[in-house]
Amino acid sequence: MTVIAAFFLYLLLGAVAGVLAGLFGIGGGLIIVPVLIFSFQAQGLGGDVMAHLAVGTSLAAIVFTSLSSIRTHHAKGAVRWDLFRPMAVGIVFGTAFGVLTVAGISGPMLQNIIGIFTLVIAVKMGFALSPTPGRNPPAKPGLAGVGGVIGWASALFGIGGGSLVVPFLTYCNVGMRNAVATSAACGLPIAVAGALANMVVGQGQPGLPPYAVGYVYLPAVVGIVLTSVPFARLGALLAHRLSPVLLRRTFALLLTLIGIRFLLA
Repeated sequence: MTVIAAFFLYLLLGAVAGVLAGLFGIGGGLIIVPVLIFSFQAQGLGGDVMAHLAVGTSLAAIVFTSLSSIRTHHAKGAVRWDLFRPMAVGIVFGTAFGVLTVAGISGPMLQNIIGIFTLVIAVKMGFALSPTPGRNPPAKPGLAGVGGVIGWASALFGIGGGSLVVPFLTYCNVGMRNAVATSAACGLPIAVAGALANMVVGQGQPGLPPYAVGYVYLPAVVGIVLTSVPFARLGALLAHRLSPVLLRRTFALLLTLIGIRFLLA
């Protein structure tokens, strides 16, 4: 695959990730990471660090898409900043620790872990599994602790954390509108801390391609960001026109195929 063809693939990937984010209210990392790994394979990039490169690049791209999302939700007054602030403290430390955890995992093992996580999310979406509200949000230390766990897991999978933050907040009796908006805000510290940590931890690793800063591949970041933000708006419009049940099940099927592909690789 030529460099130009790869860049067009990144533009397409950003468009798809943006539409899915708008349709389902999730971060694009669930799609970005698997497709980046496949594209890196086609280009012959990355070698043993291919999965690490995909995770770091995904987090770097989410920095920009989350800024756009936060601005929209904040303008509508939907972000629970009182919950975000203590969670963000834990998220930063948890994300940094998550990047260190990923650095100690082999590339093939990391792909298997991502595959399993993808299948879990597919089941959750396919069967519309959501926790029943059962308690009020914990105090600030508890929120920081939960943020740490979410940050660690998000760094491991290269996601913005929406698939983890939203279920937690709805369980804590936070309305869905506020849960999604607050989750979008939590995606920013996850992405910033994760991208910076991947840049540092990945420095000097063998097998990195040109234009990679640590585990962040800059051409892919640029291509994804250029299309993901405007196409997220398109996804939000489509969400009001298409059958949500059919969309959710179709996306769940896609995630299932991706997860199985990783586990059989």
